[in-house]
Amino acid sequence: MITLRSTELEVTISEIGAELQSIRDIQGHDWLWDGDERWWTGRAPLLFPTVGMMANGVARFGGREFAMPKHGFARKKPFAVIETLDHSATFRLEDSDDTRAVYPFTFRLDVTHRLDGAVLETVATVTNIGDAPMPAGFGFHPALRWPLPGTGGNSKTQHLLRFDAEEPEPIRGVTPDGLIGPPARTPIDGDELQLHDSLFEHDALVLDRPNSRGLWYGVPEHPGVRVDFAGLNYLGIWMKPGAGYLCIEPWASHADDEGFHGEFAEKPCVVTLAPGETHDFAMAMTFGVPF
Repeated sequence: MITLRSTELEVTISEIGAELQSIRDIQGHDWLWDGDERWWTGRAPLLFPTVGMMANGVARFGGREFAMPKHGFARKKPFAVIETLDHSATFRLEDSDDTRAVYPFTFRLDVTHRLDGAVLETVATVTNIGDAPMPAGFGFHPALRWPLPGTGGNSKTQHLLRFDAEEPEPIRGVTPDGLIGPPARTPIDGDELQLHDSLFEHDALVLDRPNSRGLWYGVPEHPGVRVDFAGLNYLGIWMKPGAGYLCIEPWASHADDEGFHGEFAEKPCVVTLAPGETHDFAMAMTFGVPF
């Protein structure tokens, strides 16, 4: 475990998946889900080189099919620790025989977690080390407590998401096969989504045309969480009904659409890196922010 500290937060990170394990404030409250195996063992996995499921469980590269695991493989791989400071740490994953068996590219993935007061920023930098174009997807998957600490005993149903802009566009659901389903009427009212477990009876809500690149999560007039995801085009919102977490997931790509059988590089918003090229994916969370 690596521990980072700022004036407002203490964060622990596992070398497996470079995954956040806790986010504690100066009162000792942990804002991150604890990975209770009765519900879901994840806490804040990083999704690379893909988000979600592939149709029939395979990704196509250059006309060949590869058995790609859901959410890729990075979340379960050990990362090397490249640098640690009091307020930041950088982790690295590089290709191996195991990764090339499902993703036939030579890559480097550097993940930096950085604290600044009440702000936790995560930047993932993907580099194409090989000599051919490399398509890549990426997603963040942090699970925040629901209800949040410091909300004065307010129930889960008093929590909401307040987006930076109105979100009238249809949302997408997730099929039983884990693929992206057809558009459906949004449950978002203007710029607000009132949260309740029944929203997630059929898996995640997916905003594939969000106007916002930021939102606030919590109970009005109580400390909440500000989430910023400039540069990421999709947003997933997910939990298992009855569990005590809410995943707010900015993505750069998403699971295969129902009926998609094309090349991985043809998926919406997959980034294709030229040899030697790098690309950053970033999000930030600010804790204890009232609205």
